[in-house]
Amino acid sequence: MNVAAAPAATPAEVAIAYHERTKHSLKRYAAGPETLDWDGQPDPFRQFAGAARTELPLLADQLDTVYADLFVPGAVAPAPLSLAAVSTLLELSVGLTAWKELGPDRWAVRANPSSGNLHPTETYVIAQNVPALPSGLHHYACRDHVLELRCPSAEAESAAAGRLWIGLSSIHWREAWKYGERAFRYCQLDTGHAVAAFRYAAAALGWRAQLVRGLDSAALAALLGLDRAEDFPGAEREEPELLIAIDADPGAAFVADALPALDRAHWTGTANVLDRHPMYRWPVIDEVARATRVTQATAAPPPQAGPDYPPRLPPATARAAGVILGRRSAQRFEAKYHMPRETFWSLLDALLPRAVAPFDVWERPAALHPIVFVHKVEGLESGLYALPRLPAAGDVLRSLLRDDFEWTRPEGCPAHLPLYRLVRNDARGVIRTLSCHQAIAGDSCFSLGMLATFDEAMAGGAEHYRYLFWEAGMIGQALYLEAEAAGLRGTGIGCYFDDDFHHLLGLQGRQFQSMYHFTVGRPMTDARIVSSPAYPGRKA
Repeated sequence: MNVAAAPAATPAEVAIAYHERTKHSLKRYAAGPETLDWDGQPDPFRQFAGAARTELPLLADQLDTVYADLFVPGAVAPAPLSLAAVSTLLELSVGLTAWKELGPDRWAVRANPSSGNLHPTETYVIAQNVPALPSGLHHYACRDHVLELRCPSAEAESAAAGRLWIGLSSIHWREAWKYGERAFRYCQLDTGHAVAAFRYAAAALGWRAQLVRGLDSAALAALLGLDRAEDFPGAEREEPELLIAIDADPGAAFVADALPALDRAHWTGTANVLDRHPMYRWPVIDEVARATRVTQATAAPPPQAGPDYPPRLPPATARAAGVILGRRSAQRFEAKYHMPRETFWSLLDALLPRAVAPFDVWERPAALHPIVFVHKVEGLESGLYALPRLPAAGDVLRSLLRDDFEWTRPEGCPAHLPLYRLVRNDARGVIRTLSCHQAIAGDSCFSLGMLATFDEAMAGGAEHYRYLFWEAGMIGQALYLEAEAAGLRGTGIGCYFDDDFHHLLGLQGRQFQSMYHFTVGRPMTDARIVSSPAYPGRKA
């Protein structure tokens, strides 16, 4: 008797199976390492030995751009595209911001946050006709704030206008070393944080940014040199993520995918090994990575009219560089502090999908919608709230969430802010439990979980699994900077009990899934931690 073989799983089915497999729950955690050798932590800094280096000046702290002007089109005059400006862009997005020490431990803090401060994201720069910077593909070595030339341009230097692109990749092992199978999720969140970080940095220079859609994953890997096995002998490979086009002259015509040709006969540099003795292997990460790669490049989706939200009027008068370079992840919160209500409104208002930084880099309709646990906001009742970022999502959520939810507008809420109270209660203990028993979720002023229109997104292809995390990371980056600008702090929460959170809301099936959690409050500082400059001995 012949039995037909089961049909192979589609890429979307592989991604969905991974998502289900890597959920934490009150009954069990997703598969991860049973022990950690902290002395054997992977090297957080990739370098390419033998590549020519261009040292970058440290100028970001001299930038006078006001943080509030990042959200006003035309408020910041475009900086000329130069080595100094490229350096500032990198310093404000993926550069080091400080070194920290506690006892025998020393670690770096960066402008872009990362799960567990493990930083799987690597940055590449493609430059053409930028004064004082060799044209070609460079790797950004953030520890030393230098560019390593991996492949020169095949096009002659000219007086034509300069052009710039940023490529991002992920080293999965950096996260998997600590987080096991769930690491792919965190790598994708970190990519989203980095996209938003670059968009904020570009806005501070008066520049625009947009994602390049004209490359599939294989083409991007070839462009960034990630497919060159000979350049990674025994070293951890990098997964291509995306390419960002930087428009340094918003008044001129700009073609995002008009990439310069590289001289592919002259690659230089060999990647360093990050972990010589890995203790575990997580093959499911490679499976979901393969399944979610872009296999066919597509054009950017046509613009879609969204809600006509009024312009943002952030109260922050601080310099953008001060906010960005001062961003930190909170470790503990003052449990008795209450946030002013106007600050709370402003933080949520920053998450609406306006055509300004950071969300104008994202050309897709908003797919993430926060469910907010309000703990301590002056003049606002504690309880559970919903912030559907698109009206249609609000209608669907109302039909799927619990029947006994109120869906009432809180008193004093700005008319344009789509915030709805679902239930009045003190949910600090509930969200602490759902956040893998982490105190920061309950001690904060508010916490939130980001629900994604999961089934709808996955119907568009497996690569949308990555896109959902990227959008979630962008929302997280907005919360980080808005909290910092308000004199508060935030922190991302990647460990939470997925389906238990869904059940609390009355959700069934996969129409909505939570992709990321976040929490904001007033931080408590640890006086034992000593801080030192990011680049000691370096001058502007």
